[in-house]
Amino acid sequence: MWVCHCRAVTDSHVREAIEAGASDENEIGRVCGAGTGCGSCHDELRRLCHESRPAATTTKAARSLVGANV
Repeated sequence: MWVCHCRAVTDSHVREAIEAGASDENEIGRVCGAGTGCGSCHDELRRLCHESRPAATTTKAARSLVGANV
C-alpha cells in the first residue's frame, strides 16, 4: 500500500526503514524519503512505527536468544 504519495514510498519500505532502526517519522524520512514532502503521511508513519517497533524489538531479542543457545 502507498504510504507517501509525494515520494512513492510503500508500507513495505517504511517497515524496512523501521527494522533498520528508524524510530519516528523524521528518521523514516532520512532512510527512505517518506514524509519529506507535504507531510500528510506523518500520522500513518507514526502508526506504522508504533505497530512495527515491538515486533522488530521482539525479533531482535529472539535472534539474540537463539544465538546465545547455540
